[in-house]
Amino acid sequence: MIMAAATLAILAVMGMVLARALLGPTVFDRILAVNAFGTLTVILIAVAGFLAGRPEFLDIALLYALINFIGTIAVTKYVVNDFLGERDAEHNWTDL
Repeated sequence: MIMAAATLAILAVMGMVLARALLGPTVFDRILAVNAFGTLTVILIAVAGFLAGRPEFLDIALLYALINFIGTIAVTKYVVNDFLGERDAEHNWTDL
């Protein structure tokens, strides 16, 4: 019962974060909201795995957390620099 209530609370917060992602005044607010949405998705996957009695969901949640982290870093770097790496004089990528 408590875990079902936690699931509903997580879904409510995910709705609020989604609203922030759509209405955020700056691109950094939107990036932060998408990152928070991904984190809440990881928590939701873990809770769903607990409710279903399937501990393998934790592996999926951890993988999703890693993808969320790397994606957030990549998007933030792209927004700040307009590309994902820096080019040297010979136009080789030096910072990927």
